[in-house]
Amino acid sequence: MCFRPIQFRLCCSRPLLAALTLAFLLAALTGSQAADPEVKRILMLQSFGLRFKPWTDFAEYFRSEMSKQSKGPLDFQDHSLLTARLDDDKALAPFVEYLHALYGAKPPDLVVALGAPAAEFVQRYRPQLFPKTPMMFTSVEARRVQYDKLTEYDTVAAAAHDFPAAIETILKVLPDTKVIAVVNGASPNEAFWQRVFERELAPFAGRVELRWYNRLSFEDILRDAAHLPPHSAIFWHLMSVDAAGVTHEGTTSLHRLSAAASAPIFSYLDGFFDGSIVGGSMHSVEKGMAVAATAAIRILNGEKAGDVRVAPSQFELPRFDWRQMQRFGISDSHLPPGSAVYFREPSVWERYSWQITFIFAVLLMQAGLILVLLREHRRRQFAEVQSRQRMAELAHVNRFSTAGELTASIAHEINQPLGAILTNTETARAILKSPKPDINELNEILGDILKDDQRATEVIRRLRSLLKRAPFELKKFDLNEIVQETIGFLSALTVGRKFGMVDVITPDALPIVGDRVQLQQVILNLVMNGIEAMKDAPSENRIISIRTSRIDKFSELSVSDRGPGIPEDRLKQVFEPFYTSKAEGMGMGLSIVRTIIEAHNGVVWAENRDHGGASFRIRIPLSGDGAGPT
Repeated sequence: MCFRPIQFRLCCSRPLLAALTLAFLLAALTGSQAADPEVKRILMLQSFGLRFKPWTDFAEYFRSEMSKQSKGPLDFQDHSLLTARLDDDKALAPFVEYLHALYGAKPPDLVVALGAPAAEFVQRYRPQLFPKTPMMFTSVEARRVQYDKLTEYDTVAAAAHDFPAAIETILKVLPDTKVIAVVNGASPNEAFWQRVFERELAPFAGRVELRWYNRLSFEDILRDAAHLPPHSAIFWHLMSVDAAGVTHEGTTSLHRLSAAASAPIFSYLDGFFDGSIVGGSMHSVEKGMAVAATAAIRILNGEKAGDVRVAPSQFELPRFDWRQMQRFGISDSHLPPGSAVYFREPSVWERYSWQITFIFAVLLMQAGLILVLLREHRRRQFAEVQSRQRMAELAHVNRFSTAGELTASIAHEINQPLGAILTNTETARAILKSPKPDINELNEILGDILKDDQRATEVIRRLRSLLKRAPFELKKFDLNEIVQETIGFLSALTVGRKFGMVDVITPDALPIVGDRVQLQQVILNLVMNGIEAMKDAPSENRIISIRTSRIDKFSELSVSDRGPGIPEDRLKQVFEPFYTSKAEGMGMGLSIVRTIIEAHNGVVWAENRDHGGASFRIRIPLSGDGAGPT
C-alpha cells in the first residue's frame, strides 16, 4: 500500500527535475552572456583612403586612444569615400546603397567621419543611412562642418586653422622673406582651402609675393621649387590630388619636394614633422585625437552625442627641426618665444669640448695629479696605521676591562694551587723532622707541588697573554687550539659567575692565519656578552655553548647563550659602536669583535635560536696547505 504513492511521486518528479535543470542552464547562459562586455562597432569613414596623409595619422591615433580608454572590446570598420578625390557625385548613390546593405539591419554604435569630405557625405545622406546613430566629425577644420545641419546625435571634434598666424611665424623666423610658395592640391576639398588662402592671406600681398601651386602638376612644382629666388619659403598645406589629376598617398610627395626645394618648407600640422620640413605653428595630431577619443568613449558609454561638446583645437607652440634649420642657415635667435627645437646635434666643439680641453689640460694636470695621489696614498696609509693602532689600543683596553671582570675568578684559580703548594710544603717539612722520613711520600708531595706550580704558572701565562700589548701579528695555527685554550682560561669563571659551559669541538683541523691574542679576545667578549645576557635567567638555564665546525673553505665558530635573545630589528645594530643594552655598558665589545673578524677577512653575524637565546657566528677563511702568515 505504501509502494504505489512513492512510485507515483518519483515519476512525477522527473519532468519537474528536467524543467528545473533547463531553467538553470538558461539562467547560467544568460548570466554568462550578460557578464561578457558587449563589442562596440565603430564605423570609420575615411575621406580619401587608408594611406593619405594626414588622415592616416588622425585615424591611427584615434584608434590607439580609443583602445586605451575603452573598458570593453571595440570593432573598427573602415570605409573610404574615394569620390572625394574628384568632383563627381555619380558614384555616391551606389556607395550609399552599399553602406545601407551593410549596416541597414544593424547600424554601428558610432560613426566617425574623418576629414571634410566624409563629414559632408554623412551629413548629406544621414536620413537614408543612420538617422539616429551617434556620429562624430573629427580630423576636420571647423569651417568644413555644417553646424546648422547637426542633429542631437552629432558631435564635432574639429580644429581651427589660423593660416595668417602660420605665415607670421614664417616671417619671424625668416624676416627677409620675399616669396612664399603655397603647396595645395586640386581636389574639391583642396579647392575650398585655396579660396580660403587667397582670402585670408590677401593682407600679406604688400609684404611678400605669394606663389600658388594649385594649378601645377607635382612635377612642375618640383621644378619651380628647385629654382625659387633667394629669401623664399614654402608653405605645405595638402597634396592629395595635383592639377594633373595624379593622387599622392603618404608623404612621398613631401619628401621629394624637401629633397628638391631650394627654400625651407613650413607646415601647419605636426603629422608632416618627419624630417622634411623646418617646422612652424602646428596642430598636435596626438593631442587632438586624445580629446576626440575621450568624447567618443563618453558617447559609447551612454551620453547623448549632442550633449558632448569639444572645443576646436588650436595651434601649439611652434616646433622646429634643427637639421633643416642647419640646412638653410636659420638662427635660433629668430625663433618665436617658447619654440621647441628637435633633433639638435651638437657642434664639433660642443660634442668634443671636454676631450679637447682634457687633451690640453692633462699635460699640465698630470704632474699635480700624481703628487696629489702620492700625498693621498701616504695619508691613507698613515690613517690606516693610526686606525689599526687605535683599534689595538681599544682592544687592549677592552681586554683589561675583561680581565678586571675575571679578577675574582683568576684569584680563586691561582689561590687553589698556591694553597695546595703551601699545604704540601708544610707536610714535607713535618715528614723531614720525623726520625725516619718516608722518601716515597716525599716524592709524591714534590710531584704534587710541581703540578700545582705548573697550574698556577699556566693561569698567569694565560693572563699575561691576554693582557700583553703586542702589534697585530698574523700566524698560522689551528682555531680549535685557541678555542680550547680560552675555554680553559674561563673554567674558573664558570664557578664564580654560576654558569655552565658546553663545548663541541670538531675533530677536523681548522688551520687559519690570524692573531691568537685578538681571536682569544673575540671569544672572551662573546662569552662575557652571553653571561651578561643570562644574568636574570634561572641557574639551570645559564649555559654558554661553544662550537666549531668546518663549512666548505671556512672555519666556523659559534657562541650561544640561553638569554632572552635579540630583537629582530637590532640583530645588525648590535655590532655598531656604542650600541649597548646595558646601563653601565660602553657598547664597544661587539664592535671590537666585528673589527677583529673583518681584519681576518671573516664575517660575524648574530641570530636568535629557535628555542630561545642568541647565537653569534663567525666564519674565517681556512688556510691552504703550507700557507703561512701574510
